[in-house]
Amino acid sequence: RRRAVQARPAGPGAATSAELAHRARSQAGSLALMIATGIGLHNFAEGLAIGNSAAQGELSLAVLLIIGFGLHNATEGFGIVAPLAAEGERPSWPTLLLLGLIGGGPTFLGTIVGQHLVNDTLSIAFLGLAAGSILFVVIELLAVARRSGPKALTTWCILLGLLLGFATDAVVTAAGA
Repeated sequence: RRRAVQARPAGPGAATSAELAHRARSQAGSLALMIATGIGLHNFAEGLAIGNSAAQGELSLAVLLIIGFGLHNATEGFGIVAPLAAEGERPSWPTLLLLGLIGGGPTFLGTIVGQHLVNDTLSIAFLGLAAGSILFVVIELLAVARRSGPKALTTWCILLGLLLGFATDAVVTAAGA
C-alpha cells in the first residue's frame, strides 16, 4: 500500500522554518539597516533646511546647501555598509539599493516638506531628531571600528573628520549661510 504524499500548502503563513531561517537578516545586516535609518532621519532634516531656504526665497543658500549636503552625503554609503564589510558579507544589489533609498531618500522628502511647511518649532524638533540619529550612527560605527580595525587609525580618522567638518562649516559661514 502506497502512502499518499501530502502537498505542501501554499500562500501566506505557509513558509517552513528552514525558509524563515534562510531569510533571517544577519546581525551585521540589521546594524546596516539601523544605520541607514539613522542617516535617513538625519538626511530628512537636511532636506528640511534646503526646502525652508527655497521657501524663504534664499535660492543661493538652497543651492549651497544642496552642494554641501551632496558632497558629504556621497560618503555615507561607506558608513552604511561598514558593518557588512567588517563581517565579510557581500550584499546583493537590491539590498544596496534598498539601503541607499532608506539613507538618501528622506533628503528629497524633507526638501518637499520643508518647502511647504515653514515652522520654527517643527524645524527645531526635526534638527533635534537629526542630531540624535547621527549621534546613534556615529556610536555604532565606532563600535564596529573598535572591533575590526586598529584603534590608532580610528582615532586619527575621527580627528580628520572633525577637522573637515569644522572646515566645511567655516566655508559655509564665509559664504553667508
